Amino acid sequence: MTKEPKYKICSEDDIPQILEIYKQSYIEHYTYLWSDKGENYMKTSFTKERILSEMNEAHSKFFLIYEDDLPVGILKINDGRSTDGARDPAYLEVERIYFLKKAAGKGLGKLTLQMVDRLAKNANKTIIWLKAMKGADAVKFYEKQGFEVIDETELSYPFIKDEFKRMVVMQLRIK
Repeated sequence: MTKEPKYKICSEDDIPQILEIYKQSYIEHYTYLWSDKGENYMKTSFTKERILSEMNEAHSKFFLIYEDDLPVGILKINDGRSTDGARDPAYLEVERIYFLKKAAGKGLGKLTLQMVDRLAKNANKTIIWLKAMKGADAVKFYEKQGFEVIDETELSYPFIKDEFKRMVVMQLRIK
């Protein structure tokens, strides 16, 4: 059994580490989605200015995820944003959860979702939700954790391959 990872709520000082994990994880797991190998997406999404702007959103939090005192992942959650984007205090969104390849398959994703569930329960949330690529292995993983598909949406980023534009919206009702 994998031991519980450690979670650190991030500040501006953590942005270089966040960017390093984002970029490495993205290169290790997601470049196949793009005709340009994700270069445009990473160049526009993984910048200090963008992360700082997201950190400064009142209801967003970033966490560094540590395994054996080494940072191996990033989690971003949004408090009070419903599946349609409206403000709703009952909802907690998992916007991003990225792990380095060396951390994959160790149960850290499951443990991290359990941590999110505890956060949500402590904050009296009733729904955790997220988006995942339709047909991706991640959808099966989230379903094993109790999430169900409730909707579909489409990405409109430049350079994303047509076969990967569909996303599913998934939610977990907190018990």
